[in-house]
Amino acid sequence: MKQVPPFEWREDSLKVRQFVYEFWCERSYGPNMRDMHEGVALSRRQILDALYELQMGGMCVLDLNSPHQSMHRFLPFSGYPTPVKAFIGDRFLGYIGCAMETVAFSKMPPFEGQEVRIESYCACCLAPVTVTSKDGKTLSQQPETVLIHVGLNPWDWNKISHNPMCDSMNYVIDAGHARKYEGMVSSKGVVFTMTQAEGLVKGVADNRMWDYNWPTGSGDPGQVIEGIRALGVDVSPWEQ
Repeated sequence: MKQVPPFEWREDSLKVRQFVYEFWCERSYGPNMRDMHEGVALSRRQILDALYELQMGGMCVLDLNSPHQSMHRFLPFSGYPTPVKAFIGDRFLGYIGCAMETVAFSKMPPFEGQEVRIESYCACCLAPVTVTSKDGKTLSQQPETVLIHVGLNPWDWNKISHNPMCDSMNYVIDAGHARKYEGMVSSKGVVFTMTQAEGLVKGVADNRMWDYNWPTGSGDPGQVIEGIRALGVDVSPWEQ
């Protein structure tokens, strides 16, 4: 097992996590050190330690070479442009980490009862993709054939940085485009329907912001693969 084993959060980390969630959902961008200091009444060192623990627990990706430990990602959000944009009506909610976050994102308490629209594109040909969801359920998808391609084996997920995992989860307009994309990036993967994606992210969707003490995000890769197989996803490309 290559991922960080589960551990208990410190209260400082829980405070920072909750504040960042609330701040980003409200303002559509992430907080800086001053914002966090004002929001949780912790010192610079306490905030840095909390952020580092949150990265170890699979909640965020930091620039560890920066004295500010700037946030590249604070799942589900991204601090820089990704292929996935989220909207409610005309309001831009921010860049989302990956296509697999589409449904889980709509389940977050600040967006409860609202239709969240994801605007993205096919990783192969850049054709537009639009997915609308509400309270963790897909309402519509254009085109109807859209799939989520996952190009990184779960044994290589969550290795301190989520960036490789998140960047491997992209929309494709159909299975043929998934195969073409694999040729472009020289990497085999598996594809999920939106219904299968809902099943994969349900645990995250049901707990993110709903459970203040939500445990660390590490998981056993073998169990993850078996869970994906149980959803009806063909995982054979990961077994070759």
